[in-house]
Amino acid sequence: MTGDGAAVRCGSCGPRYRRGRCDGREERGSRSSAGRGCATLVGVSTTPDLPSVESLVPAWVTMPDLAERLGLRLSVAHALVEDRELLALRVGERNVLAVPEGFLGDDGPLPALKGTFTVLADGGMDDEEIVRWLHTPDDTLPVEGAPLDALRAGFKTEVRRRAMEEAI
Repeated sequence: MTGDGAAVRCGSCGPRYRRGRCDGREERGSRSSAGRGCATLVGVSTTPDLPSVESLVPAWVTMPDLAERLGLRLSVAHALVEDRELLALRVGERNVLAVPEGFLGDDGPLPALKGTFTVLADGGMDDEEIVRWLHTPDDTLPVEGAPLDALRAGFKTEVRRRAMEEAI
């Protein structure tokens, strides 16, 4: 995903780099191109009609606030993100690292999130796309709202099934 909402897919390196992360090392038959990126661009698509992820998420919790809320040291709060029990994005005017408040239960991260993050990431989504997908309203879910609301209501299997379908 580029900064203007365009999705870039590398033609030489295959689907592994379809999010524009190719560094050129996988270029077939050419060692001299390493580090320059690939020579083949398959497609660029823009989706300007998508709302910003910041507008989809009702509330954000900064990392220091997360640590205080959970009674943890800041390094332990960051470890929750590193271990992918939570996802954090840079948001706001100051570009601070923050977690969507909906990812938190009374005692910490919602237990159903980690596996859901894994399914969506395995399907090729980056962290911003995962947060967007979990917060985008879906009328076909068994509860009103977004997939995150369905997870909170106990429909983990249904949400993960849809996440797997999204990957196809």
